[in-house]
Order: sequence, then C-alpha cells, then structure tokens
Amino acid sequence: MNDLQGRQRNDQQNAQWMYNRLLEKFGQPTWRAPLPAIDELVSTILSQNTNDRNRDVAFERLRNRFPTWEAVRDADVDAIIDAIRPAGLGNQKGKRIKAVLQQISREQNQLDLSFLSDWKAEQIKEYLLQFKGVGYKTAAIVMQFSLGIPAFPVDTHIYRVSGRFGIRPAGMSVEDCHSYMEQLFKPEQYEAGHLNIIRLGREICQARKPQCTICPLNQRCAYFAEHPIDQVP
Repeated sequence: MNDLQGRQRNDQQNAQWMYNRLLEKFGQPTWRAPLPAIDELVSTILSQNTNDRNRDVAFERLRNRFPTWEAVRDADVDAIIDAIRPAGLGNQKGKRIKAVLQQISREQNQLDLSFLSDWKAEQIKEYLLQFKGVGYKTAAIVMQFSLGIPAFPVDTHIYRVSGRFGIRPAGMSVEDCHSYMEQLFKPEQYEAGHLNIIRLGREICQARKPQCTICPLNQRCAYFAEHPIDQVP
C-alpha cells in the first residue's frame, strides 16, 4: 500500500466515525420536499452566495411571477432579476437562469430534465456542468436530491469542516473534494452525511469562531488537536 492509498484508507475510517458521531448528535436529517430536476437546478443557482431563506424567497417570487419555466425563459431578463432580487447577485443569476432555460429548450425541445434519470452518473454530471454558472455543487445537488443519483455535494461548510477535521488533503480543491467525499462515504450515506456536516458547520464549526470544546468530533479532529483550548479563536 502506497502513501496515497494509506491516507485515503485512514480518511475513510475517520469519515465513517464522523458520520456515526453526527448521526448520534443530530439524528437522521431530511431534505426539504424534493423538487423536479429543473426546479432544483434553478433553486441551486439562486442559492449561490446567499442563505437558504433568501434562496427560497427568491424562488417563490420567481414562480409566483411566472406560471411556467417557459414564461421565465421568454421573459425580459430585467423582470427575472427583479423577481429574484432577495437572493442577491440578481444581474448575474437572472442572466444565467434565462440562458440555462434557453439552452435546455434548444437542445431538448422542452423544459424538463427528468430524462437524465436514465443516464449514468458521469454523463449527467458532464451534461449539467456545460451550463454557465453550474458547478460541481449544483450538479451534485440536482443528482442526489432530484434524480436519485448518488452524489456528494460540497459547499463551503463541508469544505471547511472536512479540512479542519482532516479527512481530505489540505490543499485539495473544492472540485476534487466532491469526488473524494464520494470515496469516503457510502452512497447511501451521502444525503445524511451532506446535511449533517453542513449543520455542524453552521452551528458549531463556524468559519470565524469554531466552538471546538462542544464539538462532537473533537476527539479525532486535527484542528482541535493542534490548537490548545486557550488559543482556539
């Protein structure tokens, strides 16, 4: 076994310990009501650089303003931007949403992504990543939570927690982290693992002031081991 294989095996063991500890702490989490893939795609674009509440408000405003995705596709971009304003970055997101809907219509002759559920995971990922403004996290969310295709979305909380805890190489990119997390966890663990790590990142392992002394993972956490209690920020 080489060093890389040894590192990954150790990361897998710690990831499984993390998974079980977070289940003990938070319980079995549930995703909000599943959305059709195209709805989830738009919702996740709206979620970029904002919180869940602002995303949901913007999404509801968009759906209330326009009765169908075809109506959004054909709307003046300024009207889309106005509808999604609560999500922030309206100019950027509005243009991207319109462009994505136009491209799907052009390629598929309909605004429906349910056909992707019959594709292989790598094909789905490649298809979704072609759209401007759609990255690995967005693609993985659509796959895991709308299409039922196992994928492990990595957001800022998961990237931070996985780095601090020490289950990924420190210099690993966010993009590479997606596939690495998929190797550390079992497919049936992706949903609960994703949601519970995010909760930990929001409530305890926060960016500026991690609450290490009350963290359920501090027994094996690399960050906690390296920072004496009186020096933890």
